[in-house]
Amino acid sequence: MDPPDREEKSKVKEPVFRVEKAKQKSAQQELKQRQRAEIYALSRVLTDLEQQQFDEFCKQMQPPGE
Repeated sequence: MDPPDREEKSKVKEPVFRVEKAKQKSAQQELKQRQRAEIYALSRVLTDLEQQQFDEFCKQMQPPGE
């Protein structure tokens, strides 16, 4: 009688395991999306700062008469 009991227990655990695995995968995807959005935002800020610094540099390099 042991084998049927074991089969029932494994059948019960299997869906729970799948649900947990799906939750972990979903959480991992959300984290990845958030990190990607943060990276793009940071890149945008750095690009703007670099452009501002370049503009300032160009102004300093122009001769005073122009």
